[in-house]
Amino acid sequence: MTSLRAFLPTDLLRTNLTNLDPLTENYDLTFYFQYLTKWPSLFTVAEDQHGEIVGYMMGKVEEDPSYLSFSDNYLPWHGHVTALTVAPQSRRLGLAQTLTEALERGCEEQDAWFVDLFVREGNATALGLYRGMGYSVYRRIVCYYSDDPTGKSAGEDAFDMRKPLSRDKKREYIRENGKNHNVKPEDLYGG
Repeated sequence: MTSLRAFLPTDLLRTNLTNLDPLTENYDLTFYFQYLTKWPSLFTVAEDQHGEIVGYMMGKVEEDPSYLSFSDNYLPWHGHVTALTVAPQSRRLGLAQTLTEALERGCEEQDAWFVDLFVREGNATALGLYRGMGYSVYRRIVCYYSDDPTGKSAGEDAFDMRKPLSRDKKREYIRENGKNHNVKPEDLYGG
């Protein structure tokens, strides 16, 4: 049986089952500690029955500065999945969905408009998971990732996927045909 709990600083020394996986994005320690201090309620770890860390979710809530509110790329108060990883031996058990739902609940409690995440265009498994959970593609970020595992190009596109939360009753922050709405990585931050 797997259980969820808040991520602790000492957990950074126990994430080998998850972080040594090639599908997992790794960060320096200061990045993890920043999330742990700023958004502790959105940083969750999953432990198996033996106390081994078999997954975690790093999330945050934020918004762009108000002076960017007239930009097409302005982001209102929203939740963001920064990192979601599950150890290979614990995949296909619903753990990624459970961790994502925990983040969504935390974002609801903080009155966010939506939860978003970036996923590689070629990651069919993740795309299927998120679509099944109610996420849809809001926009394509051209060459967001500097590598392309398929070898087709110098970089791989990301899909910015979003799931509206209860605050977004009019569904203002989702769109149809988001795969066809292209933006460049430099358009994302700072307007």
